[in-house]
Amino acid sequence: MKKLLSITTVILLAFPLITLAQMKKISEPIRLWPNGAPGEQPNPPAEKDNTKPTDNKPAGRPVIRLANVSDPIITVYYPDKEKNTGAAMVVCPGGGYSILAIDLEGTEVCEWLNSIGITAILLKYRVPAKKDVPRYQPPLQDAQRALGLVRYNAQKWGIDAARIGIMGFSAGGHLSATLSNNYSKRTYDPVDEADKISCRPDFVALVYPAYLTVKDEGDKIANELTITAETPPTFLVQTEDDGVRVETSLFYYLALKKANIPAEMHLYAKGGHGYGMRARGTGIETWPERMKEWLMTGKIISGK
Repeated sequence: MKKLLSITTVILLAFPLITLAQMKKISEPIRLWPNGAPGEQPNPPAEKDNTKPTDNKPAGRPVIRLANVSDPIITVYYPDKEKNTGAAMVVCPGGGYSILAIDLEGTEVCEWLNSIGITAILLKYRVPAKKDVPRYQPPLQDAQRALGLVRYNAQKWGIDAARIGIMGFSAGGHLSATLSNNYSKRTYDPVDEADKISCRPDFVALVYPAYLTVKDEGDKIANELTITAETPPTFLVQTEDDGVRVETSLFYYLALKKANIPAEMHLYAKGGHGYGMRARGTGIETWPERMKEWLMTGKIISGK
């Protein structure tokens, strides 16, 4: 009898774990470039985690700092069917165009987006930056390709093609802003039918974005960020003690307002840089709620 009870207990304990794993719907990685990314050389260095024991650990937890990405991919994170709002968001981790904070500003963000009914698409774009081209150029190609692929597959993936956004953190914020102002023409030779689809994001979220202005030129908006009347509605978050300088977001926000682009900005006194979705106990941990409210106000998602 004891042996039977023991076996039954094991089954009961294991069953919830199996169920949870089955419930978590994540696609297999999808290569952006079936024949290799534009301009990439053969036999590149292998991808690796560059994290060192001395690196910062937000909320006391380590961060995966992925380096040497030459074959970019997207991974689709699906919300529960009953929660699905039809909206989607491409997520761009940061890392100074050198590495990707792939969990802190990637997978953890995708899971939160799923919790509010948004299909999340994690973009693993190319890093580190190349020497002879602007640091954002290969990542912009990846972002344009990714947004087009998402819109091309919208029906199959349960997405509303008119509600596809992009969000990024730090350098990923710069990449998101760059795509939101550079979508009318692909910066690479078309690959397939997906490249005939618009890659304009319908909305943009920039969390502690970097490189939006040029400090030595009086915080002039960076040349690649040519804001027009067609720049998508934008949400910004930054802290006053951010080492990246809060002025980058402030001047970008003002430029959006000058162009009559719907924009919302949230400033926090403390929080620094690189906190992702992890609480810091300074109030900065409330930014996801503010973003959710913005998404609801803009009729991008519904809910309470």
